[in-house]
Amino acid sequence: MPPLWALLALGCLPLGVGVNLQPQLASVTFATNNPTLTTVALEKPLCVFDSSAALDGTYEIYLYVLVDLASSRNASVQDGSRTPLSSTFQQTEGGRTGPYKATAFDLTPCSDLPSLDAVGDVARASEILNAYLVRVGANGTCLSDPNFQGLCNPPLSAATEYRFKYVLVNMSTGLVQDQTLWSDPICTSRPTPYAAIDTWPGRRSGGMIVVTSILGSLPFFLLVAFAGAIVLSLLDTGSSDRETTHDSQITQEAVPGSLGTSEAAYTSVNRGPTLDRAEVFASKLQD
Repeated sequence: MPPLWALLALGCLPLGVGVNLQPQLASVTFATNNPTLTTVALEKPLCVFDSSAALDGTYEIYLYVLVDLASSRNASVQDGSRTPLSSTFQQTEGGRTGPYKATAFDLTPCSDLPSLDAVGDVARASEILNAYLVRVGANGTCLSDPNFQGLCNPPLSAATEYRFKYVLVNMSTGLVQDQTLWSDPICTSRPTPYAAIDTWPGRRSGGMIVVTSILGSLPFFLLVAFAGAIVLSLLDTGSSDRETTHDSQITQEAVPGSLGTSEAAYTSVNRGPTLDRAEVFASKLQD
């Protein structure tokens, strides 16, 4: 993709002329939100240290970070014997008392860089970004993980100006081979004040408003349903009491009548034969 190659070439030109130049922020083509509150994405020094002469052996590039303070703007990243500093984030209070080594990566020859023609391939997007960019402050757990090993690249502080420097280290000798200048101050983003957050519904999406309305109305409907259930329970209890009373009255009224009818029938049955015998005896006396 020629436009992307052109953008990358323009971004690397300041570093490609020589090492007496500065690290640069990543192009917006690759990092749209940069810097963030806690991270800064930088372009790797591609084709910089090996631009004037081929390098033999194994080399690594160290990235140092320093808070922009007047007392430490020209801080050195090597000792008197050209050995690179191994100071950490914790030892320098996050770069306030001196530069710390945030990350290290292999020096990649220009001929081995992945082609930007494949930047649209989702499967290779991460590989390409890692080849061209380095993100300072990308590791959010190394400070709290007691088992973490390696360089700790913890989040940066918000609203703080930092400077950055690339250092080329010859791994065979362990000495500094070359280095860039410190970058210009790069400030991380500032957190938005709470009072400045726009809560006007007109700035929200339609779906968000609908969801908020439903969630806000749900407790009301639950309360109405609960009240309705209580009223229905009370009505059912009163109806059951009235039915029980009515059935009791019917039973009390029906029992005496039944007993009277039974007694009459019993008398009629038992008195019938007695009356018949008396009439027969009277008839015989007359005769």
